Amino acid sequence: MFRRKKKENTSPHSSTIPNLARRIPLTTMPINFLRTSILLPLNFKSFLLILSLLLNLYLLFYRRHSFVPPPIVISRDTVSTTTRRHLVFAIASSSLSWPKRRSYVRHWFSPNSTRAFAFLDAPVANESSFLPDMPQVVVSADTSKFPYTFKRGLRSAIRVARVVKEVVDRNEPDVRWYVFGDDDTVFFVDNLVKTLSKYDHDRWFYIGSNSESYEQNVKNSFQMAFGGGGFAISHSLAKVLSRVLDSCLRRYSHLYGSDARIYSCVAELGIGLTYEPGFHQVDLRGALLGLLAAHPLSPLLSLHHLDIVEPLFPRMNNTQALEHLFTAANVDPHRILQQAVCYDRSNALTFSVSWGFAIQVFQGNEFLPDILPVQRTFTPWNRGRIADAHFMFNLRDYPKDPCRRPTVFFLKSVTTTRKGIWTNYTGHVVGHCFESNPMKQLKQIGVFARKLELDIEQMKAPRRQCCDVLPNSEESMNIHIRQCGTNELISMDH
Repeated sequence: MFRRKKKENTSPHSSTIPNLARRIPLTTMPINFLRTSILLPLNFKSFLLILSLLLNLYLLFYRRHSFVPPPIVISRDTVSTTTRRHLVFAIASSSLSWPKRRSYVRHWFSPNSTRAFAFLDAPVANESSFLPDMPQVVVSADTSKFPYTFKRGLRSAIRVARVVKEVVDRNEPDVRWYVFGDDDTVFFVDNLVKTLSKYDHDRWFYIGSNSESYEQNVKNSFQMAFGGGGFAISHSLAKVLSRVLDSCLRRYSHLYGSDARIYSCVAELGIGLTYEPGFHQVDLRGALLGLLAAHPLSPLLSLHHLDIVEPLFPRMNNTQALEHLFTAANVDPHRILQQAVCYDRSNALTFSVSWGFAIQVFQGNEFLPDILPVQRTFTPWNRGRIADAHFMFNLRDYPKDPCRRPTVFFLKSVTTTRKGIWTNYTGHVVGHCFESNPMKQLKQIGVFARKLELDIEQMKAPRRQCCDVLPNSEESMNIHIRQCGTNELISMDH
């Protein structure tokens, strides 16, 4: 009468299986796993296993395509401006030469703003290693264990080269650039700061210049920074160089100088010379008028061998002349020796102004490209080879006939006003010219210019400035140096 009911499945998971299968998309799970999961009874551990698998699938498929923020890049624009305190100078000297030549260092070193160390072979007798107005004296380590095989050379070249390692190993704080030179190298520190600011100090840079003498470059290398002119090494390169330098010193025992050893080791690190023409080795003798009056469009960074050449200014000794040059360089360091050329069309005169040093006045219309080459007022470094000497720049003759030479006016004084800077130049006669010369009446030339402030971009693409000859009297005249107009040409006829 009554039908027997079919026994029901009383498993606690019976209703869970189909509902769970409906909630999980088939496309997100492996088919075999789904088939097995539906057929097999589930317990709590199985549930956790499924949950774990779902989480892994989520991480695998969804997060793979999700947005990943880019790494944070620090712009070079956020790096603080390089200052004098970011430079450390290492001066190579000796116990014999330091008392004689430290007067050169005194011209450019300032204890309040400049960090510098003088490395000597031994202490100076009866003198403290620290003088308040001079760099600290450091006695170099013994280098007798290193070989030196260059005939007729000096073993001191090894000690001087090792100055690079010794100054870096001092671990001075916050150094961006190490600058190296001799005790008779005169640096223009503000110009060095501005020039080195063009480069990233966190990258490897070896910055300097070669010799003015072609023969000296052939003998050494056209890619070597000559140590007397000075050179700069970024702190990042200097740290690596200090670690490997001793091995290089053993390998290059056959070389003559310290700078050749530094160059060889830098070359082994794969780094070449970054050329900056403002470093001056001055492998020359005689008068530097021609060289300095045609300075390149680059800040003056250094001068060397000033005790070998004639004084920069007439009627002065070398020390007085250098001090006189710094009266202008300290007022407007970026403009010192910068050449501006202008024309007096009414009197057919050409003026070449090497600011802070000298003015040359030429009769007639001298084309600008004819004025830019260096006048040969000097003799070569190697005596006895004057006729066949070669130099690293274009030359023009310096006439033997005084009547064919330009009239030269040398710096007399510098005056700073609220509007700008006045420099005054007085005439200097070399030789006697008996021909009539309208320039004989001219005794003084005044030059007005605003302080030259160049930013980094302007230094990367420098442009020569223009000048105007102002109305004048027979005995004096004035010149105004200014920025050239966009389309302005430097010529007599434009």
